[in-house]
Amino acid sequence: MDGNPRTESGTQDQNGAEQAAAQQPAEGSASEQAEAQQESRPAQDAERQRLEAELESTRRRVDELARAYQAVNKDREEFKQRLTRERERMMDVERGNVAVTLLEAIDELDRCVSMSGQEANSPLGQGVKMIRDGLLSKVQGMGIERIQVVGQPFDPNTAEAADMEITPHPDEDQKVVAEIRAGYRFKDRIIRPARVKVAKYVPPAQA
Repeated sequence: MDGNPRTESGTQDQNGAEQAAAQQPAEGSASEQAEAQQESRPAQDAERQRLEAELESTRRRVDELARAYQAVNKDREEFKQRLTRERERMMDVERGNVAVTLLEAIDELDRCVSMSGQEANSPLGQGVKMIRDGLLSKVQGMGIERIQVVGQPFDPNTAEAADMEITPHPDEDQKVVAEIRAGYRFKDRIIRPARVKVAKYVPPAQA
C-alpha cells in the first residue's frame, strides 16, 4: 500500500510540470506580440498623420483650383460683356454719324422749300417735300429723336444759343423762345444740338 500512493503522487507531479512547461511558451508569445504592437504603434500613428496631412493638402489644392476656375470663367464673361458693349457703342456711333449726314440733307431740303416761296406748292416743290419726309422717316426709324426745346429752360447740353431776345416777363428769362435749327438725340447721346433763340429778362424801365 505504501507504493501505490507514491506512484500516483509522482504521476501528478509529472503532469503539473508538463502543464507548466506548456503554459510558459504561450505566455511568452503573447508578451512578445504585445511588445511588437507597442513598438509598431508610433510608426502607424506617424503614417496616419502623414496621410491626413496629404489629404488636407489635396483638399486645399482642389479648393484653390476650383476658385481659380471660377475666377477665369468670371473674367471671360466680363470680357465678353465689355466686348459686346464696345461693339454696340461703335455701332451707335456709326448710326449717329449716318443720321447727322441725313439731317444735314434734310436741312438743305427745308431751306429749298422755304426759299421757293409760291413754288413750294408746285410739282417740284411737292417732290422736294416728299424726299425730305422720306429721309426724315428713315432717320426716325433708326431711333433718332428730335429734341423738344421751345418753351423749355435753356440747357447748354442739348442746345446752342445762337440769338437772344429781350423779354419784360421774368418767368420767360433763360427760356428758349424759338428754334433756329432742330436738334436730335440717339438714345442718351446728343448727335446734334439744337440752335435756339433764348429770352433774357430786362425790367421794362431798362428796356
